[in-house]
Amino acid sequence: MASASLTPPALIGRSAELAVLDGHFGTARARGAALMLTGEAGVGKTALLEAAALRTSEAGFRVLRISGCPFQRGVSFAALNQLLQPLAEGIPALPARQAETLQAVRGLSEEQPTELLAIANAVHALLERTAAEAGPLALIVDDVAWVDRPSATVLGTLARALRTGPIALLGASRTGDESFLSNIGIPEYEVRPLDDVSANELVAERFPAMTPRVRRRLVAEARGNPLALLELPVPLNDSQQRERGTLPAVLPLTERLKGIFSTRVAALPAATRKLLLLAVLDGSGELHILQRALGEPDGLAGLSPAERAGLVQVDGVTGRLEFRHPLTRSAVLDLSTSEERRRAHLALAAELPEGSEHRARHLADAAVGPDDQVAALLHEVAYGTLRRGDAVGAITTLLRASELSATGTDKARRLAEAACLGANITGDLRNVRALLDNADHADPSGVDSLAAATAAASQLLNGEGDVDTAHRLLIGAIDTHGWPEGNETVEDIFREALNTLLMVCFYSGRPELWLSFENVVKRRRPPTSGRLLPVILSTLGDPAYGALPFLDRLDHLISGLHQQTDPVRIFGIALSASYIDRLPGCRGALRRIIDDGRDGGAVALAIQAQFLLGNDAYTGGQWDDLLEITEEGLGWCETYDYRLTASTGHFQRGLVAAARGDGTTARETADRLVSWGNPRGLGALRIYASHIRALSALGGADFEAAYRHLRALGTPGEVPRFMPHALWLLLDFTEAAVHTDHHEEAAAHVAAIRKTDIPLISPRLAMLTDAAEAMANPDVIDHDLFEAAIATPGAERWPFDWARICLAYGERLRRAKAGGAARVHLDAALGTFERLGAAPWSARAANELRASGIPVKPLQSLQSLQSAESDGLDRHALLTPQERVAAQLAATGLTNKQIAARLFLSPRTVAAHLRSVFRKLNVTSRGGLRDALTGPMR
Repeated sequence: MASASLTPPALIGRSAELAVLDGHFGTARARGAALMLTGEAGVGKTALLEAAALRTSEAGFRVLRISGCPFQRGVSFAALNQLLQPLAEGIPALPARQAETLQAVRGLSEEQPTELLAIANAVHALLERTAAEAGPLALIVDDVAWVDRPSATVLGTLARALRTGPIALLGASRTGDESFLSNIGIPEYEVRPLDDVSANELVAERFPAMTPRVRRRLVAEARGNPLALLELPVPLNDSQQRERGTLPAVLPLTERLKGIFSTRVAALPAATRKLLLLAVLDGSGELHILQRALGEPDGLAGLSPAERAGLVQVDGVTGRLEFRHPLTRSAVLDLSTSEERRRAHLALAAELPEGSEHRARHLADAAVGPDDQVAALLHEVAYGTLRRGDAVGAITTLLRASELSATGTDKARRLAEAACLGANITGDLRNVRALLDNADHADPSGVDSLAAATAAASQLLNGEGDVDTAHRLLIGAIDTHGWPEGNETVEDIFREALNTLLMVCFYSGRPELWLSFENVVKRRRPPTSGRLLPVILSTLGDPAYGALPFLDRLDHLISGLHQQTDPVRIFGIALSASYIDRLPGCRGALRRIIDDGRDGGAVALAIQAQFLLGNDAYTGGQWDDLLEITEEGLGWCETYDYRLTASTGHFQRGLVAAARGDGTTARETADRLVSWGNPRGLGALRIYASHIRALSALGGADFEAAYRHLRALGTPGEVPRFMPHALWLLLDFTEAAVHTDHHEEAAAHVAAIRKTDIPLISPRLAMLTDAAEAMANPDVIDHDLFEAAIATPGAERWPFDWARICLAYGERLRRAKAGGAARVHLDAALGTFERLGAAPWSARAANELRASGIPVKPLQSLQSLQSAESDGLDRHALLTPQERVAAQLAATGLTNKQIAARLFLSPRTVAAHLRSVFRKLNVTSRGGLRDALTGPMR
């Protein structure tokens, strides 16, 4: 059968099933066929029948429908008449006896219907005649098990006889139900639940406003049952779907779902339902807890009826009680009364130890009104949940604690804390204002609390970029609130306040704000000062002067990230690493935060994590990955209104555009950063824009423009305090100053760098410092510094920086008439720039090669080289330019030391190149190398 183009839009994740149906009807068109769909209730059998009807109709079949009905199972031939009604005009054309038989079945004759076999033959004759005259027929039967018995017998006989003529029969029934199509030898196809991807897609399509975390919960509960996926959201209000209200521990059922899942539960004995209710509310499946809560030594005997009904099972390995379908839990809860649930919660709480999180939650669920003691317990639980990495769960628990708070002060405090965590961690800036308004309504005197100030400051900072107001709010709140002593839950709010203040200072780019931060820390001595705060303050705020004493501590923290679950702490550690070249050690932990954000968790932190990985991808030369990473992060920023945070993603994309020669995008990005940042006093955005403009100008050899942009950021001879981005610009300014004859400024700039901790922070920064010092010397070529920079261990991890140093060295060598040595470095630079797609830098390197009289051909890609080798072509192309020159000199008999002197390399570097050459050319000696180079390699 030709595949129909129309598919019902709601039919998601059923391509395999539709292919089976297409094959079935394609077969039936030639010789007739019958097929039975089976599956659990609500799995989507009826939807597939509807799709089949549409597809077969489009393909030229005439569709005939029958639907079984429980209320008509006692009415003879009720189902058969649904088939005969649309074919009534063709009945008189049948042989008289068969026509009379069918008219009797329809109740239009005084005769009584004859034996069922004769009726089946008459129906078969009618169908064949209709198919011969009008084309193929598709007989579609839903709820086969509810078809009345006489009709079922006739249709079963008909199904076995469909071997001639273009007639297709397609039926559907629940798994386990007996019907006329059971056990008669026709094929069956089990319709399985949707996979998680399709289930998520279905819910997202029907309920687009639902947050990913709520959607994930529904998908887990429904287990791929489409009816459950579409019905479970119905009882949830808008706040619950958007995660602004507490989601029920057990999801409620609609009437349609009750009809599927509640019937068997309702038939159980009362003692069994009581035991199942305890199991649902406990959630652990531990039988000993259930037995103690029941208070009866043989109470577990009540499980037997539920096990025999197939509702639960005891796992043979773990010994835990398991519900065979999650929605059975909902059915158990739905059939219980509020008093039964309250007593069950209290019984379970009584069996749990003091201080237990589960005990606190059971007591909260049993509460019938405000209860300060329980609210305080939940308050503690919320922050334990946060430290385990579940920020959304922490906020939900805080909201429940606020509901149980007896006083307006406590209610307002907990609402403000929920707003604070929402703004800084989960990313819902839109809900912050509503929570703060509710807190103000509960206690107008609490609007100046630290949590409220932090939430409001975060909203102002991330949404509007208003660093000045945010700074005033935070400094005032921190100064007027006492530091907690041994109270971890309160300390978490101080941590959020300080983290927000850090970002205020960073985006402001103003030393005076950083100094005010330092002063408030010295003045108030927050408890976090003994842990991560001083690391962040020194490595992010002022790395040039403050990072060195904290590097060992930071390296230790990074080494333990694989065990860290607190997303706030992970982000703080990675933020500390961002300017000092330690982000590679944070990748795995940052990806965990991003995955949590994709699941609807800590979205605000996930956005920041995306852009930290973007920084790492830029320095590592993974520019295509950077564009992919930032695209997702910027999409989140737009969705959640994180306008300021988005500037970092735009900056990173602007850098790649500048490096690759997309001047229009680079210019527009820089202009947008300045136009949005300058009126708001966002100095970091001005630095971002200058970096993009300077890099674009350097690539195009417009050194005057690059110097102008970079000179405006500081005074030569000074490395500004509290300007971490200076570590990214040290090579750029030196190159721009040297090419514009500002040699004294270049030298002063390098001397100032040498006085800071910058060269000692990381191998990359040491490499850049050596290169900058070599470039700043206008009189002689400092071969030692250039060579030390190029030979930095692991330099391949920073390909763009390394290639720029090779280019600078090659330029100096060419002007000094050392053409052979210059070619090695210029070739290396050109090859790296081309692999990165850095077109203007490739052009600069190629121009230098041409100026030395060397024709330049585009380098082959690695993929094409590998293809050439596999095809038996010349493998000399596998050598890098440096390897090729070193190999040619070695083949003439020169020693490593002699080669190193000619190429201005160290003997160790030459040896490394030759080892690579031997491996690539499959030779083991210099004699073999000479043969390999003089003869073609096939």
